Amino acid sequence: MVIATQNPIEQQGTYPLPEAQLDRFLFKLVIDYPSRDEERAIVVRHGHRTTMPRFDDLGIVPVADLATLEAIRAFVAGIRLSEENVDYVVDLIRTTREHPALQFGASPRAANMLATSGRAYAALQGRDYVIPDDIKALSGPVLRHRVVMAPGAEIEGLDADGVIAQIVDQTAAPR
Repeated sequence: MVIATQNPIEQQGTYPLPEAQLDRFLFKLVIDYPSRDEERAIVVRHGHRTTMPRFDDLGIVPVADLATLEAIRAFVAGIRLSEENVDYVVDLIRTTREHPALQFGASPRAANMLATSGRAYAALQGRDYVIPDDIKALSGPVLRHRVVMAPGAEIEGLDADGVIAQIVDQTAAPR
């Protein structure tokens, strides 16, 4: 498992990842800067460190062993994704490839990741089946880094999140 941060592209010495590499990340979460009080608490807690702390120093401890993780993965794989919801996932992904504001839409891997994450999300909600709202909720985090905006769209003030929201709103969901 890899968790990575992304610097703003404008920073000197940083380069955007190729689309093929971005497609390997499950989610792209957008996290704003902390509030002043939150940032102050970070400095109070960690402002004396000159190196990366050990996990033990941060109170990080394992909460699951390999057998538990494998059992969770098997459980999530068994969450029901109806044929109608499979069609919905595929329709959303295919629509990204046809939207005029996108130069490149999402890949078939994106469809697989949206379906898989929908199953995990349903499990976290205490259900053994996926509903369209699960897919809608995850569309932004799963797709925002898998689409490439058309040059004219950015000039018009559009961004990936807005286009994805538009696609979700315009694509008929199963009932």
